[in-house]
Amino acid sequence: MSHRASAPRPTLPGTPPPQSAATPGSGRVAVVSASVGAGHDGAAAELARRLTAQGYAVDRLDLLDLLPAHLGRTVQEGYHRLLVRAPWAYQRIYSSTERAGGGGPVARALLRTAQDRVLSALPPGTDAVVSTYPGASRVLGNLRLDGRLAVPVLTYLTDFSVHPLWVAPGVDVHLAAHSVPAAQARAAGARDVRVRGPVTDPRFRPCDALGRGRARERFGLPSHAPLALLVAGSWGVGPVRTVARELRDCGAAVPVVVCGRNEALAEQLRADGIEHAFGWVDDMPSLMHAADVLVQNAGGLTSLEAFACGLPVASYRCIPGHGLTNAAALAEAGAAVWIRDPADLKAVLRDLIDGPLGRRQRATGFALFAQSPDGCPTAEIARVHRSGVLDRDLRSVPQRHPRTRRLAATAVLASAVCVGAVATGAAAAYDGPDLVHAISRRLDPDGFPPHHTYPSGDRHS
Repeated sequence: MSHRASAPRPTLPGTPPPQSAATPGSGRVAVVSASVGAGHDGAAAELARRLTAQGYAVDRLDLLDLLPAHLGRTVQEGYHRLLVRAPWAYQRIYSSTERAGGGGPVARALLRTAQDRVLSALPPGTDAVVSTYPGASRVLGNLRLDGRLAVPVLTYLTDFSVHPLWVAPGVDVHLAAHSVPAAQARAAGARDVRVRGPVTDPRFRPCDALGRGRARERFGLPSHAPLALLVAGSWGVGPVRTVARELRDCGAAVPVVVCGRNEALAEQLRADGIEHAFGWVDDMPSLMHAADVLVQNAGGLTSLEAFACGLPVASYRCIPGHGLTNAAALAEAGAAVWIRDPADLKAVLRDLIDGPLGRRQRATGFALFAQSPDGCPTAEIARVHRSGVLDRDLRSVPQRHPRTRRLAATAVLASAVCVGAVATGAAAAYDGPDLVHAISRRLDPDGFPPHHTYPSGDRHS
């Protein structure tokens, strides 16, 4: 698959326009994410919305759709099953790759097979690319190192903690929400890291007492009792039932639980006597306006949205891997408290709801968004887009020749190795027949799945 302009001189993917065309508020930016949970896609959607409002043409791509043989969905399902059924295995994988400074050889082989597909999926005239997912950053960084992508690549770090996989040598600029993740990115080898604050949907903002009352009425919540909003990501993972019961029994606040797409969990909670248990909620800003404190276990985009609403955040019984490292980073930044002992739950929640700890955390959360319009992430993307980024030592890297049959065979082999790795990693979560079915039904040898590129906004499946 290739893209060519109708002009006599072709415009190839990843080739910048003439300098005169790169004017402020015009140009084409691609945002590459991955539908692994909702945080990466949420950040990508908001970046795309802001860039579109500034006059840019924005294309969004999902890296999972661009993996060979539709393996992306197998990776997604295996990751989900690991978190739900074998969290200890996910913790081992996360810790081992963290010590190794990034993904292992199998992951690198898989990402190499996506390079040609990602390059071909970039529309003609793309003159900057932004990644909100570590695997996408690796693919794009390698394309920059190889000399095959001639436009700037930026990574927006969606998490407060930075796994080494986030830092790809070929990426030009890493954007961080706070100095804590910025320092971690530099320690992992990132050369150009800029603190530019978080990106959240503008609906996440403080509200007054009237708005708070309306939000509680809309969701059928108590009008005067303190409310603890418990979230567990779009998949509803972690010991949610245990935490909900502990919140109820400690007496500090009435639990209000959002289970994401895990409707079975919501039903179990209601059977446990947790009255306010919801599945997928379309209007999370209003639910945050109704609450007094957020209790979370992953530390992703939802925490940033809570900060924007002025809602204090507690990390509690976190999921393995990034849940634990995000809790530590948020605590280091003073943005959220990490409750490690269940005996402290009641006292800390009361302090967050109506005490000095909550007031300090609200101030810290609001400070994250105190950047001027010229200092926000999309303003930085626009500056990099206009000026470009000097290749520095990238200029010395020779450009690779087009793919040969031998390299194609290598890619096929890498895909086969990846299938084995996914099977090994997911074996603890799948029953044997289910695992075989999950992998085999993804091995469609045809080309791109439909809709692998979609415009800014929500993706329709």
